[in-house]
Amino acid sequence: MRYDLAPLEGITGPLYRRTHHQIFGGADRYYTPFLSPGEGGTLNKRELRDIAPEENQGLPLVPQLLTRRSGDFIGAARRLGEMGYRHINLNLGCPSGTVTAKGKGSGFLAHPQELDHFLETIFSAALPVKISVKSRLGMTSEDEFPPILAIFEKYPLEELILHPRVRQDLYRKPVRPHAFRWTAEHTSLPLCYNGDLVTAADCARMEQEYPMLRGLMLGRGAIADPAVFRKAKGGKAARREELRLFHDTLYQGYCQAFQSPKNAICRMKDIWRCMIYLFEDEQGLGKKLRKATEPADYQWAVEGIFRLPLREDAKEPW
Repeated sequence: MRYDLAPLEGITGPLYRRTHHQIFGGADRYYTPFLSPGEGGTLNKRELRDIAPEENQGLPLVPQLLTRRSGDFIGAARRLGEMGYRHINLNLGCPSGTVTAKGKGSGFLAHPQELDHFLETIFSAALPVKISVKSRLGMTSEDEFPPILAIFEKYPLEELILHPRVRQDLYRKPVRPHAFRWTAEHTSLPLCYNGDLVTAADCARMEQEYPMLRGLMLGRGAIADPAVFRKAKGGKAARREELRLFHDTLYQGYCQAFQSPKNAICRMKDIWRCMIYLFEDEQGLGKKLRKATEPADYQWAVEGIFRLPLREDAKEPW
């Protein structure tokens, strides 16, 4: 079974990916947070820096594109091919209101005829890359998905990564396992599951239930327990020393990148929102960390957290 780290905006950038790969490993693929190509497929400086080969050496990286304009997708795909990438992913899953209001991400699923034309155009362009899709079930109802799946079936997708929620579920409502089962029974496309996998036991359960799956993709569960991929492959749980090295490498890297400890603290808080659940936090240090704005207060809370007992698995943080 292949294990993938899901793209999480503001978290899984190049520093996070490199640090995770070096200390914990276990992920077979890393997906970039979505890139939004402009006219003709142009990418901004930040996006180009994030996917630069020198920033991602040794990483099995898949760039993800977010757009509803076929010309922009084609232009970006060709540029990525020139950079050496051979597989890119189309984002049809992002539920953010600012994204879906523009008909992008899961908002594109509300326009099946346009989506069909989009896919026909890009698959007719003889691009130098394989194309996978990461999708939700629809905008408001899972009943929208059968005709959407029929559209996907028309094209030689490298893979369909399915997050079995509709857009209106966001990440708050439970996943819909019955909808994923229906999909597995009705598609010949290579299939990858994404959604609320937290522990190695969760992964083992999915592997047993769906032995035909190409892969499993973890997002927040992998942020909560950065050793989860290793454990799913039979390896060891995260050691305190590894977690401390992981934290310190990220924090120091963000301080240097942002030239601001306060900005680095904000980025680290996004990670701690999940990773705190790997610790037995009876003292409420996670709450004190969330309130910290000064480096000294942040470091005091971090020191206390790393003295707390570790859980074998992260408690589900949502």
